[in-house]
Amino acid sequence: MILKLNFESEIPIYVQLRNQIVMAIAHGDLTQGEKLPTIRNLAEDLGINNMTVNKAYAMLKQEGFISIDRRHGAKVNPILTPDFEFKEKLEDDLSLVISEAEIRGMKKDEFIKICENIFDSMTNLKPKKE
Repeated sequence: MILKLNFESEIPIYVQLRNQIVMAIAHGDLTQGEKLPTIRNLAEDLGINNMTVNKAYAMLKQEGFISIDRRHGAKVNPILTPDFEFKEKLEDDLSLVISEAEIRGMKKDEFIKICENIFDSMTNLKPKKE
């Protein structure tokens, strides 16, 4: 898993880290049960504070993407099913993105095509199960 942080971005480092781990899980770069680097090792590799990694891992745990065990460390959880809370958050997030697209004059068909392309590219990147 290769993580790239943008220290010039206005997006906090822990959020960037969380987002990239979620993307790695979605793309199949991180698989169910796979161990994540220790907080200390990841912080050292990225040149960031341990607490930054800890905060990202805590978010991922709270959202159900990973589990953390003191003896075995952090590992990727099985694929989640979309619950009501997730669908509600997704709707809120998409409402904002759609509003921004609409303000810029984007048509519904174009927006949907972009969403389909992104969704398809993610599912095409996952390793094929045999």
